[in-house]
Amino acid sequence: MTTDPTRAFLAFGGNVGDSRATLDRAVAMLAETPGVRLAARSSDYKTPPWGVTDQAPFINLCVGIDTTLAPLDLLARGQEIERALGRDRAKEQRWGPRTVDIDIIAYGDLSLDEPGLVLPHPRLFERAFVLMPLAEIAGRRRIAGRDLQEALQGVDTAGIERLPRRS
Repeated sequence: MTTDPTRAFLAFGGNVGDSRATLDRAVAMLAETPGVRLAARSSDYKTPPWGVTDQAPFINLCVGIDTTLAPLDLLARGQEIERALGRDRAKEQRWGPRTVDIDIIAYGDLSLDEPGLVLPHPRLFERAFVLMPLAEIAGRRRIAGRDLQEALQGVDTAGIERLPRRS
């Protein structure tokens, strides 16, 4: 654990079962983690599948957290939450259906290239389904030297629908 909190951004997605309820639970589980404080949560977005297109649409969202967890500890916690909510990475198809996927998008200004974790996320700027909710909560923040709002202008957002907040 580090001493001063770092602002990190994580992306959540899923398309199996009641995805919105599952993602709500995943965010709550992350927020209950010692050393993590939820600072912002985007709207939920219904998005076309990416990679493997013959599957149900996804629900995607992003959160901003202030954390004292080290990046690899945060990754381990995300994977623990995925498993608790029914994800079995060993049995799934890459980019295929899943109950929940949690990715660390950025951890402060840290650049990291470790086995299992590259920061900022290497495909961030290719994925409208991450950029839209991230830009909603991170404003004009720059990641890897790029302005999120400008990056969002360079991706195809067709078919992405911001969902109304649930009560």
